[in-house]
Amino acid sequence: MIVGLDNSAEITRLLRAWGSGDESALEQLTPLVYDELRRIARQYTRRERIGNSVQTTAIVHEAWLRLNTTKANWQDRAHFFAVSSKMMRRILVDRARARVAAKRGGQADRVAHSDAIDLDAIPTTEPAASLIALDDALRDLARFDVRKAQVIELRFFGGLSVEETSVALGIAPQTVMRDWKLARAWLARELGWREG
Repeated sequence: MIVGLDNSAEITRLLRAWGSGDESALEQLTPLVYDELRRIARQYTRRERIGNSVQTTAIVHEAWLRLNTTKANWQDRAHFFAVSSKMMRRILVDRARARVAAKRGGQADRVAHSDAIDLDAIPTTEPAASLIALDDALRDLARFDVRKAQVIELRFFGGLSVEETSVALGIAPQTVMRDWKLARAWLARELGWREG
């Protein structure tokens, strides 16, 4: 559950002020969103389970730096956390691609979906390749159903609840659940996951 639901209006107000160029809003916003950004980063690193040196704090700080250079028209806090979650995923996927490229002498090959496994079931040998495979599969899913890919990203990586995902995407909770089930089944087939 996203912390600070009771200060949602304040976060939205500060995001909009920051987007309009008010740097003092950024100072006020930081302590209100930092813990939630760390929670999202922990979700990513827990799923990645690669035993690498990427720390939650490092991911948050890199994402925060990128967010600070992004001129966004923030709609609300759900929009902010959705963008933050996507940015953290990009950071981890970029790092995973770099690790795979380094292991293969600089050749970052695309990992076939059928060669990947469930990230939670990864022993420790090639989790970076599995993260890349999942990212590739999500991109493929987004080509024909953007919303389902967004639901997976927000729930699986961002750790958002059905209700939070509903708010972030502006759809009914029932639609989130339907998209979640269908997208998971599609990914399971593409990646050879065992559903359970």
